[in-house]
Amino acid sequence: MNQLEPLQYDLIAPQKIVFGWGRRREVGTLAAALGRRAFIVEGSRTLAANGTLSEIFDLLVSAGMQVVPLAMISREPEVIDVDTAVGRLRDHGAGPGDVVIAIGGGSAIDLAKAATALATNRDGESANDYLEGVGRGCTIVAPPLPLVALPTTGGTGTEATKNAVISSFEPPFKKSLRSELMVPRMVLVDPELSVSVPSATTAWTGMDAITQLVESYICRSARPIPQALAVDGLRRAVPAIVEAVRDGTSRPARESMAHAALLSGMALANSGLGLAHGVAAALGVHSRVAHGLACAVMLPVALRVNRHVRQRELAVLAHAVLEGTWASDALAADAFIEKIGQLSDAVGVPRRLREIGVRREQIPAIVGGSRGNSMNGNPREVPDEELTILLEEML
Repeated sequence: MNQLEPLQYDLIAPQKIVFGWGRRREVGTLAAALGRRAFIVEGSRTLAANGTLSEIFDLLVSAGMQVVPLAMISREPEVIDVDTAVGRLRDHGAGPGDVVIAIGGGSAIDLAKAATALATNRDGESANDYLEGVGRGCTIVAPPLPLVALPTTGGTGTEATKNAVISSFEPPFKKSLRSELMVPRMVLVDPELSVSVPSATTAWTGMDAITQLVESYICRSARPIPQALAVDGLRRAVPAIVEAVRDGTSRPARESMAHAALLSGMALANSGLGLAHGVAAALGVHSRVAHGLACAVMLPVALRVNRHVRQRELAVLAHAVLEGTWASDALAADAFIEKIGQLSDAVGVPRRLREIGVRREQIPAIVGGSRGNSMNGNPREVPDEELTILLEEML
């Protein structure tokens, strides 16, 4: 047997994952096992309009639960959104016997994760006090309220992560509230909930999931189990994303993307990310670019930046995910990078930053705002000077 490097790692994941088409109908029974009063965070006006939310409310009531609307959010959550939701939970005396249910994309689930954590942790006066790099260093020490996450977009994977990404625009930042205690207690993934998601949102969130799978596989702190999850997710997402964008009613495509998104969250939560996500955070703050779109734009470039230091890993992904044979790791890695670029083009991802509203005068702020946990996980150092040139060439 060949000599292998010693293994040492931790693994975190939701306590219970329920996956399957139409399984939202089990939400009443599942949630009632965690509490008797359900606070709802909604993130989809479409689901409200088409009756899906009413269906879920009825299922909760039928299971003997009291339903209390907590928040509706249709953009990435900001500090004020978290503080408002926390205030409402405290006004209602939320505590033992209560559960929060988040129904929506990453924004709704991140808001719910932050609110459930801060409702039970009172060292800070605001969510801002707990955010990495900008707050007072307050930490999550008390267990949050139980959270049930029902993702609807097949993209962010936040239903399986230990952090919530919160933004501010005065001053400008996008930072994480982070604790292993924040992993949702239960995840209920019903891919049918994503059928009504528009094609553009399907494209951006789907490419976000693919970005997370790839970056978690090649990042500095990659680990065996997250890498195995990433490979499985990519095997499903790469063939499915174009079909999901083209035909939102395709059950196989929606199931594949929902599964890949879930695995992407588990992978990144146990490893890390890289340049694409680091820059995406800054694009969101300084140019108001939606997170999934920002990741989609940056992924092909990030792969080229890291190609020479992660040639072997990219070759492994090519052999695992693509059809074909290659005479060398170099050729296989290039084939994988080319495939990601083809997928981006096929689902309409812009190539130029100016196409998503970025202006040249914003580049210095974007470079400065790209530093954080995600960029720290990138396989190689990318100095400010190099990143500046890279972004200027993308304009």
